[in-house]
Amino acid sequence: MTKFQGDRNELMEALCRIAVQAGAAIMDHYATDIVVNEKDDKTPVTAADQDAEDIILPALAIAAPGIPIVSEEATAAGTKPEVGPAFFLVDPLDGTREFINKNGEFTVNIALIEDGHPTMGVVYAPAKNRIFYSAGSGKAYEQDIEPNATGSLDKATKPARLAVRTADPKGMIAVASRSHRDHKTDEYLEMYNIKDFLTAGSSLKFCLIAAGEADIYPRHGRTMEWDTAAGHAVLSGAGGRVDEMDGSPLKYGKLERGLDNPYFVAKGGIG
Repeated sequence: MTKFQGDRNELMEALCRIAVQAGAAIMDHYATDIVVNEKDDKTPVTAADQDAEDIILPALAIAAPGIPIVSEEATAAGTKPEVGPAFFLVDPLDGTREFINKNGEFTVNIALIEDGHPTMGVVYAPAKNRIFYSAGSGKAYEQDIEPNATGSLDKATKPARLAVRTADPKGMIAVASRSHRDHKTDEYLEMYNIKDFLTAGSSLKFCLIAAGEADIYPRHGRTMEWDTAAGHAVLSGAGGRVDEMDGSPLKYGKLERGLDNPYFVAKGGIG
Protein backbone atom coordinates (compact mmCIF):
# COMPACT_ATOMS: atom_id res chain seq x y z
CA MET A 1 0.00 0.00 0.00
CA THR A 2 1.41 3.40 -1.00
CA LYS A 3 -1.08 5.84 0.50
CA PHE A 4 -4.32 5.72 2.44
CA GLN A 5 -7.01 4.76 -0.06
CA GLY A 6 -10.17 5.52 1.94
CA ASP A 7 -12.22 8.65 2.59
CA ARG A 8 -9.87 11.22 4.10
CA ASN A 9 -12.61 13.28 5.70
CA GLU A 10 -13.91 10.19 7.48
CA LEU A 11 -10.40 9.29 8.60
CA MET A 12 -9.78 12.81 9.90
CA GLU A 13 -12.96 12.66 11.97
CA ALA A 14 -12.00 9.21 13.25
CA LEU A 15 -8.56 10.44 14.33
CA CYS A 16 -10.15 13.29 16.26
CA ARG A 17 -12.62 10.97 17.95
CA ILE A 18 -9.87 8.55 18.91
CA ALA A 19 -7.75 11.36 20.35
CA VAL A 20 -10.65 12.71 22.41
CA GLN A 21 -11.42 9.24 23.74
CA ALA A 22 -7.77 8.71 24.69
CA GLY A 23 -7.75 12.14 26.29
CA ALA A 24 -10.62 11.12 28.54
CA ALA A 25 -8.64 8.12 29.79
CA ILE A 26 -5.65 10.36 30.46
CA MET A 27 -7.77 12.84 32.42
CA ASP A 28 -9.08 10.04 34.63
CA HIS A 29 -5.49 9.54 35.80
CA TYR A 30 -4.82 13.29 35.93
CA ALA A 31 -7.40 13.64 38.70
CA THR A 32 -5.58 11.11 40.90
CA ASP A 33 -2.15 10.71 42.47
CA ILE A 34 0.07 9.89 39.49
CA VAL A 35 2.39 6.91 39.85
CA VAL A 36 5.56 7.40 37.80
CA ASN A 37 7.71 4.57 36.49
CA GLU A 38 10.91 4.68 34.44
CA LYS A 39 11.48 3.19 31.00
CA ASP A 40 14.74 1.62 29.88
CA ASP A 41 15.85 4.95 28.41
CA LYS A 42 15.32 6.61 31.82
CA THR A 43 12.33 8.65 30.63
CA PRO A 44 9.17 8.70 32.76
CA VAL A 45 6.05 6.69 31.95
CA THR A 46 2.69 6.41 33.69
CA ALA A 47 -0.36 4.18 33.52
CA ALA A 48 -2.04 6.98 31.55
CA ASP A 49 0.45 6.50 28.69
CA GLN A 50 -0.43 2.83 28.41
CA ASP A 51 -4.19 3.26 28.84
CA ALA A 52 -4.28 5.89 26.11
CA GLU A 53 -2.27 3.67 23.78
CA ASP A 54 -4.59 0.74 24.50
CA ILE A 55 -7.45 2.89 23.20
CA ILE A 56 -5.66 4.33 20.18
CA LEU A 57 -4.04 1.29 18.58
CA PRO A 58 -7.12 -0.95 18.11
CA ALA A 59 -9.22 2.03 17.06
CA LEU A 60 -6.69 2.99 14.38
CA ALA A 61 -6.63 -0.60 13.12
CA ILE A 62 -10.39 -0.37 12.58
CA ALA A 63 -10.31 3.13 11.05
CA ALA A 64 -7.51 2.32 8.59
CA PRO A 65 -7.04 -1.45 8.21
CA GLY A 66 -3.66 -2.49 6.88
CA ILE A 67 -1.82 0.73 7.72
CA PRO A 68 1.12 -0.03 10.08
CA ILE A 69 1.18 1.78 13.42
CA VAL A 70 4.32 2.92 15.21
CA SER A 71 3.65 3.98 18.79
CA GLU A 72 5.98 5.19 21.51
CA GLU A 73 5.01 2.81 24.28
CA ALA A 74 4.82 -0.28 22.05
CA THR A 75 8.26 0.53 20.64
CA ALA A 76 9.66 1.08 24.13
CA ALA A 77 8.25 -2.32 25.11
CA GLY A 78 10.21 -3.99 22.32
CA THR A 79 7.81 -4.05 19.38
CA LYS A 80 9.84 -3.63 16.19
CA PRO A 81 8.66 -0.56 14.28
CA GLU A 82 7.08 -1.30 10.91
CA VAL A 83 7.09 1.56 8.45
CA GLY A 84 6.19 1.73 4.79
CA PRO A 85 4.94 4.21 2.21
CA ALA A 86 2.05 4.85 4.63
CA PHE A 87 2.03 4.38 8.40
CA PHE A 88 0.76 6.01 11.58
CA LEU A 89 2.95 7.61 14.24
CA VAL A 90 1.40 7.76 17.70
CA ASP A 91 2.45 9.34 20.97
CA PRO A 92 -0.42 8.50 23.33
CA LEU A 93 0.79 11.01 25.92
CA ASP A 94 3.26 13.58 24.67
CA GLY A 95 4.67 15.67 27.48
CA THR A 96 4.68 13.09 30.25
CA ARG A 97 6.70 15.47 32.44
CA GLU A 98 4.04 18.15 31.94
CA PHE A 99 1.40 15.57 32.84
CA ILE A 100 3.27 14.61 36.01
CA ASN A 101 3.73 18.28 36.93
CA LYS A 102 0.02 18.86 36.27
CA ASN A 103 0.48 22.02 34.22
CA GLY A 104 -1.96 20.91 31.50
CA GLU A 105 0.54 21.11 28.64
CA PHE A 106 0.41 17.52 27.42
CA THR A 107 -1.18 16.12 24.29
CA VAL A 108 -2.36 13.08 22.40
CA ASN A 109 -0.54 12.90 19.05
CA ILE A 110 -1.68 10.87 16.04
CA ALA A 111 -0.25 11.37 12.53
CA LEU A 112 -0.50 9.65 9.17
CA ILE A 113 2.81 9.52 7.32
CA GLU A 114 2.82 9.09 3.54
CA ASP A 115 6.03 8.90 1.54
CA GLY A 116 7.98 10.25 4.49
CA HIS A 117 5.75 13.29 5.08
CA PRO A 118 3.03 13.89 7.71
CA THR A 119 -0.12 14.37 5.61
CA MET A 120 -2.73 14.19 8.36
CA GLY A 121 -2.46 14.78 12.07
CA VAL A 122 -4.31 15.54 15.29
CA VAL A 123 -2.96 17.09 18.48
CA TYR A 124 -5.36 17.03 21.41
CA ALA A 125 -4.70 18.82 24.70
CA PRO A 126 -7.38 17.32 26.97
CA ALA A 127 -6.60 19.47 30.02
CA LYS A 128 -7.06 22.57 27.86
CA ASN A 129 -10.04 21.25 25.85
CA ARG A 130 -8.22 22.21 22.63
CA ILE A 131 -7.90 20.02 19.56
CA PHE A 132 -5.79 20.91 16.52
CA TYR A 133 -5.94 18.87 13.33
CA SER A 134 -5.05 18.96 9.66
CA ALA A 135 -5.99 16.91 6.62
CA GLY A 136 -3.57 18.69 4.29
CA SER A 137 -2.55 22.09 2.97
CA GLY A 138 -5.11 24.74 3.88
CA LYS A 139 -7.08 22.21 5.92
CA ALA A 140 -5.84 22.90 9.45
CA TYR A 141 -8.37 23.70 12.16
CA GLU A 142 -8.81 24.16 15.89
CA GLN A 143 -11.83 23.39 18.05
CA ASP A 144 -12.68 23.34 21.73
CA ILE A 145 -13.90 19.94 22.92
CA GLU A 146 -14.01 18.39 26.37
CA PRO A 147 -12.63 14.88 26.72
CA ASN A 148 -15.27 12.16 26.82
CA ALA A 149 -15.09 8.38 26.93
CA THR A 150 -17.08 7.88 23.72
CA GLY A 151 -14.98 10.27 21.64
CA SER A 152 -18.07 12.26 20.72
CA LEU A 153 -17.45 15.53 18.90
CA ASP A 154 -21.09 16.66 19.15
CA LYS A 155 -20.34 19.42 21.67
CA ALA A 156 -17.26 20.75 19.91
CA THR A 157 -17.16 24.41 18.98
CA LYS A 158 -17.28 25.45 15.33
CA PRO A 159 -13.96 24.70 13.57
CA ALA A 160 -11.66 27.72 13.31
CA ARG A 161 -9.20 27.61 10.43
CA LEU A 162 -5.55 27.82 11.39
CA ALA A 163 -3.10 29.95 9.44
CA VAL A 164 0.41 31.09 10.29
CA ARG A 165 0.96 34.80 10.53
CA THR A 166 3.49 36.85 8.61
CA ALA A 167 6.32 37.37 11.05
CA ASP A 168 7.26 40.93 11.93
CA PRO A 169 11.03 41.21 11.26
CA LYS A 170 11.15 44.00 13.86
CA GLY A 171 10.14 41.61 16.58
CA MET A 172 9.26 37.93 16.35
CA ILE A 173 7.83 35.60 18.97
CA ALA A 174 9.72 32.39 19.64
CA VAL A 175 8.26 29.38 21.36
CA ALA A 176 10.49 27.12 23.42
CA SER A 177 10.14 23.89 25.33
CA ARG A 178 9.08 24.28 28.94
CA SER A 179 11.19 21.25 29.94
CA HIS A 180 14.08 21.23 27.45
CA ARG A 181 15.23 24.78 26.57
CA ASP A 182 19.03 25.06 26.22
CA HIS A 183 21.80 27.49 25.28
CA LYS A 184 22.01 26.19 21.69
CA THR A 185 18.43 27.29 21.16
CA ASP A 186 19.22 30.76 22.49
CA GLU A 187 22.31 30.99 20.26
CA TYR A 188 20.30 29.98 17.19
CA LEU A 189 17.64 32.59 17.89
CA GLU A 190 20.27 35.34 17.95
CA MET A 191 19.97 35.27 14.14
CA TYR A 192 16.46 36.68 14.51
CA ASN A 193 15.03 39.74 16.18
CA ILE A 194 13.09 38.04 18.96
CA LYS A 195 10.93 40.33 21.07
CA ASP A 196 9.21 37.73 23.19
CA PHE A 197 9.26 34.09 24.24
CA LEU A 198 6.41 31.72 24.87
CA THR A 199 6.97 28.50 26.75
CA ALA A 200 4.90 25.43 26.05
CA GLY A 201 5.09 21.71 26.49
CA SER A 202 4.60 18.83 24.07
CA SER A 203 3.33 19.42 20.52
CA LEU A 204 1.55 22.59 21.58
CA LYS A 205 4.63 24.47 20.37
CA PHE A 206 3.86 23.59 16.74
CA CYS A 207 0.21 24.45 17.28
CA LEU A 208 0.97 27.91 18.67
CA ILE A 209 2.81 28.72 15.45
CA ALA A 210 -0.01 27.22 13.37
CA ALA A 211 -2.50 29.41 15.23
CA GLY A 212 -0.49 32.57 14.53
CA GLU A 213 0.49 33.02 18.18
CA ALA A 214 4.23 32.52 17.59
CA ASP A 215 6.71 32.51 14.71
CA ILE A 216 9.54 30.08 15.31
CA TYR A 217 10.48 27.02 17.37
CA PRO A 218 14.03 25.64 17.09
CA ARG A 219 14.83 22.33 18.74
CA HIS A 220 18.42 21.32 19.51
CA GLY A 221 17.56 18.46 21.83
CA ARG A 222 16.58 14.88 21.22
CA THR A 223 13.09 14.12 19.91
CA MET A 224 11.53 11.05 18.38
CA GLU A 225 9.36 10.98 15.28
CA TRP A 226 6.18 10.36 17.28
CA ASP A 227 6.92 13.53 19.27
CA THR A 228 6.78 15.77 16.22
CA ALA A 229 4.74 14.19 13.41
CA ALA A 230 1.24 15.29 14.45
CA GLY A 231 2.29 18.85 15.27
CA HIS A 232 4.28 18.96 12.04
CA ALA A 233 1.14 17.98 10.11
CA VAL A 234 -0.91 20.70 11.80
CA LEU A 235 1.73 23.36 11.14
CA SER A 236 2.15 22.33 7.51
CA GLY A 237 -1.60 22.47 6.99
CA ALA A 238 -1.60 26.01 8.39
CA GLY A 239 1.09 27.16 5.96
CA GLY A 240 4.21 26.62 8.06
CA ARG A 241 7.11 24.24 7.71
CA VAL A 242 9.52 22.10 9.70
CA ASP A 243 13.08 21.76 8.41
CA GLU A 244 16.34 20.27 9.52
CA MET A 245 18.99 22.82 10.38
CA ASP A 246 20.43 22.55 6.86
CA GLY A 247 17.10 23.64 5.38
CA SER A 248 15.98 20.23 4.11
CA PRO A 249 12.45 19.11 5.06
CA LEU A 250 12.17 16.97 8.18
CA LYS A 251 11.14 13.50 7.04
CA TYR A 252 9.76 10.42 8.76
CA GLY A 253 10.35 6.69 8.76
CA LYS A 254 14.06 7.01 9.50
CA LEU A 255 14.70 3.47 10.71
CA GLU A 256 18.43 3.92 10.19
CA ARG A 257 18.30 6.53 12.97
CA GLY A 258 15.99 4.46 15.15
CA LEU A 259 13.20 6.99 14.42
CA ASP A 260 15.28 9.64 16.18
CA ASN A 261 14.92 13.15 14.74
CA PRO A 262 17.83 15.41 13.84
CA TYR A 263 17.76 18.94 15.21
CA PHE A 264 15.07 20.99 13.48
CA VAL A 265 13.34 24.34 13.31
CA ALA A 266 9.60 24.93 12.92
CA LYS A 267 8.59 28.20 11.29
CA GLY A 268 5.46 30.11 10.47
CA GLY A 269 5.41 32.96 7.97
CA ILE A 270 9.12 33.73 8.05
CA GLY A 271 10.67 34.62 4.70
